[in-house]
Order: sequence, then C-alpha cells, then structure tokens
Amino acid sequence: MIKDGVLQKAKAFDSEGIIKRSVDEGLKKLKVFRTRYPFAERTDTIELLRPEDIFITDTGKVGEFFHYIEYDLKSLGQLRTYPAVYRQISEQMEHFKRLLYTVVDQKKRLAEKVDAPWREIKGLGGDSHIAKKIIFCFNYETGLVAPIFSTAHLEYFLNTIREKPWLPEQYAGLSLGERYEALTKELLNVKEYFPETKNWEVTYFCRFLYENYTPPKIVTASQRKKLREEVSTEQRKEFARFIELLEELKKKGRITPEQWRAYVKKWNDEAESRQMLIEKLRGM
Repeated sequence: MIKDGVLQKAKAFDSEGIIKRSVDEGLKKLKVFRTRYPFAERTDTIELLRPEDIFITDTGKVGEFFHYIEYDLKSLGQLRTYPAVYRQISEQMEHFKRLLYTVVDQKKRLAEKVDAPWREIKGLGGDSHIAKKIIFCFNYETGLVAPIFSTAHLEYFLNTIREKPWLPEQYAGLSLGERYEALTKELLNVKEYFPETKNWEVTYFCRFLYENYTPPKIVTASQRKKLREEVSTEQRKEFARFIELLEELKKKGRITPEQWRAYVKKWNDEAESRQMLIEKLRGM
C-alpha cells in the first residue's frame, strides 16, 4: 500500500521530538479554544458569538475566534488569509452561525460540512481552506478529519506515498466535499495500516508528510489530469485482473454465472472491500 522509502523516513522522523512538542502544544491550545467556544458540546453558545470575535472594525484586527484559528492553532494546520475575509464574515454573522451549526452537527458527514454554503460569504469559497480548518477544530475527536486543507495536497500526498496512484471512483463527478471526504478517509487508512504510523496523532502524521514530501507550490491542471489518467488506467487493469480471476473460477465450476454477476456487482458497489474480495476468491 505504501512505498518502502516512506516507512524508512517515518522511522527516522523527528528524532529530537521538536515537531512532537509543537503539535502537543497546539493540541493544548485546541482544548483552550474549545473551552472558550464550546459549540460542539453546547450548540446554543453559537448564538453568543459576536462580530467583534471575528473582526474588530475599529482597529482592523482579527477577533479572538479567528486569532485562535489562524495563529494560536497554526501548528495544527496553516492558513493564508486576509483581513477582508474576516470583515465579510463579521458582516454576515447570521449566515456564519448557520454554517457553524452544520460544522458541529454529528449527524452530518464530512462531505456535507465542506459542501455547506460557505461560498455565500466572500473569501470562504473556492477550496474552502478556512472552512476545513474550522471543521477540523470542532470535529477533531471524531477521528475522521485531518489537518490538510488543500484538496490538491491530499491528492499529491496519496499519489506520492502509495505504491499505486489512487483517487476515488468517478472522481471528476464528485463534489468538493465528497472528494475531500474520500481523500481524507484514504489518508487515514494509510496511516492506520502500518505500525510505524498507526499510533501517531493525525496532526503529527500530516506534519511528517509536509516535512518529507513538500507539495509543489502550484499543482497544475496538467499534473492533476495526469494523476486522473494514471488512476483510471490502474483501475481498468485491476478490473481486468478481477474478471480473469472470475472467469478462471467459473471454468473450474467453483462459481455459478449468478455468483459471477454478484461478485462483479460487489466489486462496483464496495470499492473499499475489493482486496478482501480478491483474497476470498483466490482461496476458493
């Protein structure tokens, strides 16, 4: 699943514990932030958020809420923002509060939270980096989020550290949130798969990636297209090998035509279980 060189770098990473201490300090500040703004535990406190918590108009400075998000919690994922964004948010507080209700709603998937109407506030749209960090901060304990807020960076890391290129099925047709959720889930799967990284805190793992596999400043359209083409080619090859296995089993009388069709349906419907399915069939 992961290239051998990655594991070697993981074993040698942060030998003096400098990054670990930085991450631990950031997590302590996250607890303070969550105590100061207990929106996930008490949604009614969202209504107490004031425009000056976002942006102080008289001084032109960022308010306390976003001072935490951008500066105090910098070690848990960096953002590049501008005061004008915070001014826009402070002027649309009711809409921002509705977004926060979505952020802390545990019944909503990560994709739904990212796909919420952030773009209706100027500066929060596009790849929604600010929105993703807010989501990370208020959903950290779920274990379903990672402090990588750029979709292109997630694509880059997975393509760089995995043995084979990977993107979700029908990637081009997915929404921003669906892409982000699928990429994040796969990144967490990779992290959990290996003893060297399994017990790492997720921020520490992401810092490892940024330190050792720094993404290019700009991921070009041609690079993204090349990745999609590589993934598509690999997926076709894997499906062809799967069909060959089914044909061999059918010829040997070990599966019926009905089972053949059922296994193909399972392949298409349950992408995450394909390796287990192949192992099962090989053992027949």
